[in-house]
Amino acid sequence: MAQSQKPERDGRRGLGHAAPVRILVAEDFVPYRRFTCSKLAGPVGLQVVGVASDGLEAIQKAVELRPDLIVLDIGLPILNGIEVAREIRSLVPESIIIFLTQEYSDDVVQLAFNVGARGFVAKSNAAADLLAGLEAVLLGRTFVSKPSATDTFKLPT
Repeated sequence: MAQSQKPERDGRRGLGHAAPVRILVAEDFVPYRRFTCSKLAGPVGLQVVGVASDGLEAIQKAVELRPDLIVLDIGLPILNGIEVAREIRSLVPESIIIFLTQEYSDDVVQLAFNVGARGFVAKSNAAADLLAGLEAVLLGRTFVSKPSATDTFKLPT
């Protein structure tokens, strides 16, 4: 049986181009997963081809669907997003990983890039930064959203 092949990236995929970018969303919190999918459903050139609610399912879907881009939360059950990214990098190296997470610190951002992510978006800024981050990574750049003031300073209790 012949396997179908995914078209090669030609630098003209994605926002505003004919060939859609195929996206896997890995997020365990259902309302946030819905928000992410609805945000990605708007722009021409983006297509959510799968969703996963835990780390193991994210790896399985990545291997099965071979998406162009994976939007990945760090705080996934079973396997956290960092471990998932490590596995995906070895199993589906052509997929671009962008983290969308509430886990935001310099160390976490650095760790995300060390395991192969190309982008990092803070959930608190997702409404403004998610599409900008996707566009940046699809153009071969890296992207890190700026945390909001409430993300960077916590009052002692």
